[in-house]
Amino acid sequence: MVPDEDKEAHVDPVTGRTETREEQADRNFNELLQELRVSQTGVQILFAFLLTLAFQSSFAKVTTPQLTVYVVTLLLCACATALLIAPVALHRRLFRYGMKREIVNTGSRLAKGGLLMLFLAICGAILFILDFVLSRTLAAVLAGAITLVFLTFWYVLPWRMSRANNR
Repeated sequence: MVPDEDKEAHVDPVTGRTETREEQADRNFNELLQELRVSQTGVQILFAFLLTLAFQSSFAKVTTPQLTVYVVTLLLCACATALLIAPVALHRRLFRYGMKREIVNTGSRLAKGGLLMLFLAICGAILFILDFVLSRTLAAVLAGAITLVFLTFWYVLPWRMSRANNR
């Protein structure tokens, strides 16, 4: 049974929306699903790419450090896949129990973890490929630069925007 407070409309002080807590949870879950669709596509493409690399004839030329980066990156990508798909499985298992807000909150945390794993996997994939085709030093510098780009747009920018909004 859903508490009465979930059925009473209220005005969200941040967004100014008037909606019930159930409507807010539904909207938040739909927004989360839209975000997951984008990230799931990216992680699935990267995962497929990494899985096929080991079957290429040129993979035999991979050095031990490159193999280490490859294996760690592949495992990070697998973790990202698990975390980014988990909110869907969570919803499928629990949607009939009136737990939408809990599903949204847990799904959001899983998505954040999945994005972190995806970030690390992308950086690892960049390092692996660049180290394979360029010198190790140049590969490290370029991979570091790409890492800074991802850090800036995925973490620093949202953090700064949220801090500016709180002022």
